Amino acid sequence: MRRLNKDAIGAVSVLAILALAPLVARSDYFTGILTVSLIFGIWAVSWDFMSGLTGRENFGHALFIGAGAYSAAFIDSKFDLSPWWGLPAGAFAAVLFSLIVGFPTLRLRGPYFALAMLAAATIMQRLTRIFWQYTGGEEGIPGLDPLFDDPLATYYFCLLALALTTAALLALAQSSWGTILRAIRGDEAACQAAGINITFYKIVSLMISAACAGMGGALYADYQQAVTPDVFAVALSITLIIMVYVGGMGSIYGPVGGAIVLALLPELLRGLGEYRLWVYSIILMFILFFSPGGLVAPLWRRLRGTP
Repeated sequence: MRRLNKDAIGAVSVLAILALAPLVARSDYFTGILTVSLIFGIWAVSWDFMSGLTGRENFGHALFIGAGAYSAAFIDSKFDLSPWWGLPAGAFAAVLFSLIVGFPTLRLRGPYFALAMLAAATIMQRLTRIFWQYTGGEEGIPGLDPLFDDPLATYYFCLLALALTTAALLALAQSSWGTILRAIRGDEAACQAAGINITFYKIVSLMISAACAGMGGALYADYQQAVTPDVFAVALSITLIIMVYVGGMGSIYGPVGGAIVLALLPELLRGLGEYRLWVYSIILMFILFFSPGGLVAPLWRRLRGTP
């Protein structure tokens, strides 16, 4: 009970800080940076739910993000529907892609799933350029309608989406479902021998992960009011993995902190000019080298007095 109280106090405190941050800064630019960091948090926590808990790393998470972003763009520009329809459409499209790629590859052992996801994201990025008549090619699809005209309203909606997504995935991770996923990461053969349908659990977990990422992709497209092939970039997937490692893989809440910290860090170092990326890279290497378990999750476990 005491641990639950500490977790609740910690979550409320973080939400309060994030809610007050744009009001204190009073800068549309800073609010925009915070909004993007919250969307990155949704992507990071969605990656961690499947890959962090099962150990089946996804090198092409951008596939789901891009599917959600382009679905929202098509809903808006091609079908002239409300951008709010883009959120469920993005989640649905991402789930569909997760079944197409995940169903045949998650049955296999080894790196096949990671490689298949990497290849799928790269192929989709290429297809958006080939079928430029529909996707806009390199320029993408601009002129999308935003969910809100007020940047502050957009920020608070993204904060609400991140909070609900994290709470839902954390509840699943702490349930018997999460216990089975961690057991799969520990020893798939033993789980299979115990009669657990490991393929079912991995595929459904991938679908949940994809749905959250697709919804985040739709949010990103609506916030940017445009979408380009960059949403399928492998670099985006790698960035998310780094955010998860910095936050603490397998903790669910840790990657949210990792995403926000790494999204804000380049802006905090902007005063260093051309040396900004050098300093950013050095800080990142120090974190990964000296704290391989991450920063956010281990720090919180130490504060609440748990191993």
